[in-house]
Amino acid sequence: MQKVYHEVNQLDRHCCEAFGLTEDLLMENAARGISEFILANFDKDKSILIVGGVGNNGADGIVVARHLHDEYNVSLYLPFGAKSPMCILQLQRGKQLGISIVEKIGDGYDIIIDALFGTGLNKPLNSRAVEVIEQMNALGGFKIACDIASGIDSVGNIEQVAFEAHTTITMGALKKSLFSDKAKEYVGDIEVAHLGVARKLYEAYDTSIFLLETTDMRLPNRLKANTHKGSYGHVYVIVGEQEGAGIMAAMSAFSFGSGLVTAVSPNKPANLPLYLMHSRSIGSRCGALALGMGLGDFDLSKILELDTPMVVDADMFYKDEIKKLLKKEQIVVTPHPKEFVSLLKLCTIVDISLKQLQSNRFYYVELFSQHYPHVVLLLKGANVLIAYQAKIYINPHGSTVLAKGGSGDVLAGLIASLLAQGYTPLDATLNASLAHAMASRQYTKNSYAMTPLELIEIIAQLKI
Repeated sequence: MQKVYHEVNQLDRHCCEAFGLTEDLLMENAARGISEFILANFDKDKSILIVGGVGNNGADGIVVARHLHDEYNVSLYLPFGAKSPMCILQLQRGKQLGISIVEKIGDGYDIIIDALFGTGLNKPLNSRAVEVIEQMNALGGFKIACDIASGIDSVGNIEQVAFEAHTTITMGALKKSLFSDKAKEYVGDIEVAHLGVARKLYEAYDTSIFLLETTDMRLPNRLKANTHKGSYGHVYVIVGEQEGAGIMAAMSAFSFGSGLVTAVSPNKPANLPLYLMHSRSIGSRCGALALGMGLGDFDLSKILELDTPMVVDADMFYKDEIKKLLKKEQIVVTPHPKEFVSLLKLCTIVDISLKQLQSNRFYYVELFSQHYPHVVLLLKGANVLIAYQAKIYINPHGSTVLAKGGSGDVLAGLIASLLAQGYTPLDATLNASLAHAMASRQYTKNSYAMTPLELIEIIAQLKI
């Protein structure tokens, strides 16, 4: 799990004050991170174009040019000149070294480095900046963003255009803007450049945002010898009008380790797998409940009286009863964006459009968590956001194969299964989300082809 920050100016200042590093030294180390990446991954006969801005992001780019000069065929392009003191200083040093400075963006470069704006972008791009970014995007080489792809603002939005990086090398620490859903299309792989001290020392301040890593996943492997099916919990899944959704959730829960899984519906579904039980009511030994998937009209009166751990999904986010469920402890809610907009409105937190939500997902997740700190929220998306007790966890590991009906039903079953096996609501959600995402990465057929049953099968074969 890695720390993620809103911005890192405070960390830079602390690094200078506590360890005696100067702005110049921080910049040398920032550029070194990019230079070492190139040295490790590209032969020295490659040509490099560095496009720099007027401020310190441009200065970083000039230092990269100086580091790689005479090792590679480096060209530097400064479409707006140099304005910040550090950028002017670094340009002077680069000229003394004889770095090639070009007057326009040409063709044929193997590597293109974007050092235009970085996290310094705080206003809309002008027409000339848009033109420069579009010219960089049109080039065919490997593209590297310095700190963050130019065109992405401080909350991760792209108003007009953004640099399309294959890799982003961000400076010092991870920034929240790198993990918006919109930014995911542009940032590529993300690496962190150290700034002259160990990352643990640089990241001296606490944060409320964390990036999940694949190594954080803890699968419910059975390590004890003396156990029985009751040792692994009993999940009840409400099967509503759209029976398939509830049945897929139940199958997922069973495959992920629950000792017993019961489908609850007025009539036994005709296609219920043999290993699943059926009941018309929720039993006294219910370890966890999953409801909402394909629910439609369903009598919720008995469910509202329960205090059992539960995961709530789909149709429940359009029903007033959700407000009563949110008062309970040990509850996980798993909306997709449209459902989350409805949930926010039903709870009278805020009435917003889907576009507004997607423009600042972190803010609205934080807002919900302030109102319901005891509830675990999982907001689905290109980057899954999980919130609990004023902290947000980012799961960036999923892939587009999950953009199919039934994927969310599988996730609900995974969470319910871990709840029944004794995981806390937060741990159940984090681990189920990681398993769900990692399985999508291991799918080997065409990206459009995965079915929920295939997803369940891959999850059953995951390794830590």
